[in-house]
Amino acid sequence: MRIFVATLRKLVRRPASFVTLGLLIGLLALILIAVSAAASQPGASPQERQGLLLVTFPGAYTIILSFILGLGGLFAVIYGAAVAGSEWTWGTLKSAVARGESRSRYQLLSFAAIALMIGMGMLIAFAVGIAVAVVGANIAGVSTAGIGDSETLGTLPELLGKGWLAIVEEGALGFAIATLARSQLAGIGAGIAFFFGEQFAALFLPDVVKYLPFNAANAIVTTPGEGGFSGGGGGGPEVASLAPDQALLVVLAWLVGSILVATLFTERAEISG
Repeated sequence: MRIFVATLRKLVRRPASFVTLGLLIGLLALILIAVSAAASQPGASPQERQGLLLVTFPGAYTIILSFILGLGGLFAVIYGAAVAGSEWTWGTLKSAVARGESRSRYQLLSFAAIALMIGMGMLIAFAVGIAVAVVGANIAGVSTAGIGDSETLGTLPELLGKGWLAIVEEGALGFAIATLARSQLAGIGAGIAFFFGEQFAALFLPDVVKYLPFNAANAIVTTPGEGGFSGGGGGGPEVASLAPDQALLVVLAWLVGSILVATLFTERAEISG
């Protein structure tokens, strides 16, 4: 618990935490307002009018969360890689081991703190996204009567829980990559390459891509066939999506696998130099 609290205090003060969340919120707000303004124009095309789904409740709850998972997935990978890589670059892990800390315990508790920070960031981004969606609905002249839909609000905690698992899985991927690379920059670069490589792979392996971490994370709060707002590169090829329950299992497999790889590597790595 001491390691968890210490890591959490460190992460709360790190500029990366504020910059990552700020970029996500800024991009989300910009897109919501821009889409609402474009769709409200008299000469808006049917495609532009479809953008009003982003600010139409109660469906906006799911779409905004799905959008955060798609857009925030890249930021989660970068954040997880930045934190894990710094343990090697700054010698923090070396110092902890020298004090007699268990390597595995240190890595697991450090990632637990990262997961909590990612969850807090997701909730803040979601709350801001809903507030901006209300503003966008007013700009576009869309009714917000559905914002209090009891059925949707009742499913929201479960939806947010699944969303947290999905975005933590993406952070775990960055965490594992940076741990294997023992470097912030290498981890971040490889994580970004993995993110865009998965989108590019849809051109050639559409039936395989749905099992990869980012597509599985996007599918966890959507239904097969939904698309356009998940952040997965709208306008690209159609990629079959997993059912939410299947996506949950795949996400858990990637999450556990990433943490296991990072922990085992750390346990066996030479860090005395």
